[in-house]
Amino acid sequence: MDAKTLTILEYPKVLERLAVHCDFSASRELALALQPTGSLDLARAWLAETREARLLLDTSDATIGGAHDIRPRVDLARRGGVLEPTDFLDIKSTLIASRELKKLLERRAADCPRLAEIALSLVMPQGLVDAISRTISEKGEVLDSASPKLASLRAQVRVAHERLMSRLQRYITDSQSAAMLQEAIITQRDGRYVIPLRAEFKGRIKAIVHDQSSTGATLFVEPLAVVELNNAYRELQLAERDEEHRVLAELSAQVGMQAEALITGVQALADLDLAFAKAKYAEAIRASEPILHPMGEKPDGGKHRPNIICRLLNARHPLLDPASVVPISIDLAPGIRAMVITGPNTGGKTVTLKTVGLMVLMAQSGLHIPAQSGSELACFEDVWADIGDEQSIEQSLSTFSGHMTNIVRILKQATPRSLVILDELGAGTDPQEGAALARAILNRFLEAGITTLVATHYPELKTFAHSTPGVVNASLEFDVQTLRPTYKLTIGLPGRSNALEIAARLGLPDDVIAAARSEIHPDELRAGKLLDDIRKERNRVSREREAAEKARRKAEDLNRELEKRLDAIEEERRQVIARARAEAELEVEVLKRNIESLRAQLKKARQPLEALREIEEKAEVLEEKIQAPIAPKKSGVRQQVRKSAFQPGERVVIGRLNAEGVVTSLGESEAEVQVGNLRIRVDLSDLRRKSEEPESGTVSKSAVRESVSPSLFQARPSPGLELDLRGKMADEALVLLDRYLEQAYLAGLLFARIIHGKGTGKLRQVVREALRNHPHVLAFEDGRPQEGGEGVTVVKIR
Repeated sequence: MDAKTLTILEYPKVLERLAVHCDFSASRELALALQPTGSLDLARAWLAETREARLLLDTSDATIGGAHDIRPRVDLARRGGVLEPTDFLDIKSTLIASRELKKLLERRAADCPRLAEIALSLVMPQGLVDAISRTISEKGEVLDSASPKLASLRAQVRVAHERLMSRLQRYITDSQSAAMLQEAIITQRDGRYVIPLRAEFKGRIKAIVHDQSSTGATLFVEPLAVVELNNAYRELQLAERDEEHRVLAELSAQVGMQAEALITGVQALADLDLAFAKAKYAEAIRASEPILHPMGEKPDGGKHRPNIICRLLNARHPLLDPASVVPISIDLAPGIRAMVITGPNTGGKTVTLKTVGLMVLMAQSGLHIPAQSGSELACFEDVWADIGDEQSIEQSLSTFSGHMTNIVRILKQATPRSLVILDELGAGTDPQEGAALARAILNRFLEAGITTLVATHYPELKTFAHSTPGVVNASLEFDVQTLRPTYKLTIGLPGRSNALEIAARLGLPDDVIAAARSEIHPDELRAGKLLDDIRKERNRVSREREAAEKARRKAEDLNRELEKRLDAIEEERRQVIARARAEAELEVEVLKRNIESLRAQLKKARQPLEALREIEEKAEVLEEKIQAPIAPKKSGVRQQVRKSAFQPGERVVIGRLNAEGVVTSLGESEAEVQVGNLRIRVDLSDLRRKSEEPESGTVSKSAVRESVSPSLFQARPSPGLELDLRGKMADEALVLLDRYLEQAYLAGLLFARIIHGKGTGKLRQVVREALRNHPHVLAFEDGRPQEGGEGVTVVKIR
């Protein structure tokens, strides 16, 4: 791309804002050096990388972490240099960042294939991170574990230091020598440990003088008795330093051997971070991905036409404040090769041209553009622009000459696959000659099949655009009432300068305005009036269309909301029906179970009753034999008395069953008795009042009590078919569950539903663990989908 054009369109300023979002210097250099490409495939690949980076940043913590541009230090190590400990820490953090990012992109290769392909270059040198960790601490110090010799030397240094300090400490603590010292301290001079001796006691302690204070009152001396200790300590320090240097040199050589992989990895990291920076910048300017099309070649008299040149929806200049900028929409139909923009000064013509140019440059640099989703652009091989004041005193160029110099250069180098942007074409000279020159230049670009955007004030160019195929007029509106431009671009209508209206609003006398108006050809005035009427009608239609579109969207939203509500109601209805059906089935199963249980208990009770009847029959026969004259009469009287004594509603005891009940009706020899939920037909002879005791001499039937369950006909309260444990803590839920299962078992329930909800699954796990070991539980399973699915456990009770 032409460097001058990039500067004119303020593309470097966009790159500066992009670079702010880079996390390390290598990617920042790439961002500032980013150039648009004329290759459609490469531009699409860059846009895909930005799209994948936005997706990755939205759904993960993707970052290059603590990566650094280690290439200069790696290159130094490759040339035999010795790196500093902090350099190794930068290399280590860069390798760790590469490793983590590579793992993340390998996992996300399905939805981020372009970034995953770049991550393949993040080669991890084997053992380098471990070697650095063994050698260098997080504080940037060489560790004792770097080598056995270094560990041994450092141990010797500590011992030598302790001996030296111990010997010097004697001078401080000894009463005689302490009186000669300026202070009771041990200090250093030129790497040697010394003590501060008062000058008047010089020679009293045999020592070497290393320094003196500024006043001369204090001498810093090294006693001769510690010279050898100081020498030994210093020698060990030098040996330690040499060993550290050897260790660092060895580790540097290891880095140098891996130089190619490390440099390649940093370059890959820079590419990935640049993609992340593009994604962050796109989020910052609320950008969307444009659709790029090739410059399609359609034969038309030897000319080339693009299928789609420009379709921008609500595009905004990326360097302007989004809150204040007015978005523009441009939709050039296929076959349109030039657009002529007219309108008042400061109306936004130049900003519109720069916006279109920047959108093209950004899209072909892999940057998402600040425009509505669905915007489309052709991929141009190059972009040329002539915007602004090209006046140059040094080169003796006027404004007109500067523009012409640029246009001549553009005419020589532009091709049918170029985009040319011209501001104030033909300005700066005689209007008549400038208009003629502007038409000729624009016509030359059209003949060459070059896509051209022009901003002008010349009415001749408006007429040219109206009458020439492949050229369209466009205008920027101006509010005469407020004397301010609206910055709204209208395609299809030429603009007006509104000079007379603006002058009148600013207070120019009416007679002057009238005189000026009389100088204008009536046809021009009528054309201007017609343009105003067309613009007003077009704005009215546009407002009505927007209102209709808004009403349509509102109706669609309401329709979707109603459909959602109906779906929710239908789903709720199905759930209610399913729940009712499940409860009914459960109740039927419980009733069947209770009936079978009662039948089994009655069957067990019949056997002792039949044996009792045989005993009674034998006793009656024996009694008849012993008291033949009396027994029949006595028996008959007893029956008659009992029959006449019992009344409906009276509480009685059934002797054979030893069960209490209420008389509901009486017959000649039988009575109907309500026992619990059952009605039983019983002989009158087997009934007695609750307060009556068995007569002496008769056979007792209390033994039947042992063979019949005392709770056979006793109603037990049901705890219900469901237990809701949602919102309960585990301990509280287990207590409620155990109590419920006990009550359900005693009530004879066959099934029960335990509602614990889905949530994290913790409560469900606790409940099912308790059910698995409960004595009353036969089995359990998940509820059906209509019953709540995994949020419900259906229990089969023993």
